[in-house]
Amino acid sequence: MIFILLCFEFAKIGLFSFGGGYATLPFLYHMSEVYDWFSLTELSQMLAVSSITPGPVGLNVATFAGFKTAGVLGSFCATMSIMLPSFIFVVVISKMLKKFKNSPILFSVMYVLRPVAAALLAAVSFRLFFNSVVKFDIFSNFTFKNFDTKAFLLFIILLIISLRVKKDPLVYLALGAIAGILLHLNHILNLIPLN
Repeated sequence: MIFILLCFEFAKIGLFSFGGGYATLPFLYHMSEVYDWFSLTELSQMLAVSSITPGPVGLNVATFAGFKTAGVLGSFCATMSIMLPSFIFVVVISKMLKKFKNSPILFSVMYVLRPVAAALLAAVSFRLFFNSVVKFDIFSNFTFKNFDTKAFLLFIILLIISLRVKKDPLVYLALGAIAGILLHLNHILNLIPLN
């Protein structure tokens, strides 16, 4: 039953996530709230790993989430299910591209989808910020003991640098990963057995 549910949920994500890999995140956040497959923290970690591994982010997150949920077969189900709607769309659209290339209806639909995708990405950005820096879900109570000062300062520094120096986003992901390792080096060293 879990495999059918995985196929259904990730096919739904593949069908409705317009705007690239990060557009899958609102659906994944919803999935983490509805099912106990992965937590919000694990989702943030999946996103970080998926962003630095080769391939589309949405596909990498689906593969990782499927593996976390139901092992290798779950990973296969999630990956195939998220790709299937796009594959079908591409095949169907390629057959009808010449006929509807100048269609005002198609142009209107694409015109509306752009701001919707931007709004979804903005919502995910806020959610990731609150989950990573403030350490609370947007809908729960805020206390300053949950506020991560180091993460907030790192966010501000990387934001200022990224606005001034235009580089590939992977550069900033790498800088954030290195800074995170250095900031938590003591904790990491305590996890390594010395025997």
